[in-house]
Amino acid sequence: MDLTRWARAQWDRIAAWLLIAGGVVTLLVGWWGVSHTAYLAEQMPYLISAGMFGLFLLGLGATTWLSADLRDEWRKLDELADLLRSRDETRGEALPYPEDVAVASRR
Repeated sequence: MDLTRWARAQWDRIAAWLLIAGGVVTLLVGWWGVSHTAYLAEQMPYLISAGMFGLFLLGLGATTWLSADLRDEWRKLDELADLLRSRDETRGEALPYPEDVAVASRR
């Protein structure tokens, strides 16, 4: 599999890693600014801007990563449901639940 195809399939994980890396870099920049002054009044802008923004980026990256994992789990469950549905159709049996219940439960 070439890199472009892999990147298109895993765009959400790439975005999560970029957000996490951006959060770490932002926190390091904030730490660098805070560590070079002894005055609290000069440290506060670094804590407020870099600290809060860095934590926001870390949280957004973690949420994006979890969303990618959940999307994969839903994809696997859909494949299993399709496999069971096709097996039941070949045997001539009806599914225990109607299709609209399965679709409504995903929302």
